[in-house]
Amino acid sequence: MRNQIHREITPLQEDDCFLVFDRERDLFTFPIHFHPEYEINFIAKAKGARRVVGDHIGEITDMELVMVGPNLYHGWENYKNISDHMHHEITIQFPRDLFQEHLLQKNILKPIREMMQNANRGILFSEQTTEMASERLMEISKKRGFDSYMEFQSLLYDLAISRDQRLLTNISFQKTSDFFNSDRIEKIYNYVRENYNKRIMLEDAAGLLNMSIVSFSRLIKQRTGKSFVDFVNEIRLGYATRMLIETNKSVSEICYECGFNNISNFNRTFKKKQNCTPSEFRTNFNGVKNVF
Repeated sequence: MRNQIHREITPLQEDDCFLVFDRERDLFTFPIHFHPEYEINFIAKAKGARRVVGDHIGEITDMELVMVGPNLYHGWENYKNISDHMHHEITIQFPRDLFQEHLLQKNILKPIREMMQNANRGILFSEQTTEMASERLMEISKKRGFDSYMEFQSLLYDLAISRDQRLLTNISFQKTSDFFNSDRIEKIYNYVRENYNKRIMLEDAAGLLNMSIVSFSRLIKQRTGKSFVDFVNEIRLGYATRMLIETNKSVSEICYECGFNNISNFNRTFKKKQNCTPSEFRTNFNGVKNVF
């Protein structure tokens, strides 16, 4: 299945800051793909179309704005979109080194640094933010030279500080662990990743941080917004969805290889997160990937 997910060679050259694509189409022609650049994708007049970002599959509204990080799977298909209108797309791609690491460490750029980290999981921006950004994106596509660069920098900052951003993928789908901004949580995250296919005890995890179970549970909840059980399950689901996408292993094999103790629990946990069973998820993802 892996060879059905395409690596896109973008037109960005080594000395480019970013590229803008502004186009109108009547059909989506985006099979699942990935590339090392960041991407901001605005879509209008395509209600009912379907997005795929990492292990997330969702239906889009009349207008949406999504940002994806380097090498994160993404694509779109028509799905229920039967509008007679041409849909409008504006896509911006920019390289990882647009901001040097030492520059990103400056206090004023902290929101952009955090947004770029979150983009590793895919970000869906709110309707209000999308409306704000739509006119700005159109302006950027018309500007040239340094003016376009300055407007792009300003837009990035406004997106970074915008409210109600939604992260799309499971926390372990991407091989990154820096989005909790906590050494203790990162230590637990790495521990769970190393042992996700085994039985993980709450008391063992708490012991790694020399904390009581009560204090440890409170820390996990404060930092992640989840209970420890949900935290572990989401990491396991990240591995499970990746296996469903990238391998031909059976659902049963994936269930036990990812540390779930029985098929019923796996199916129930998976459906709660993805709104479909593992088998349905695999079928949906295959369907999207075959659209050219």
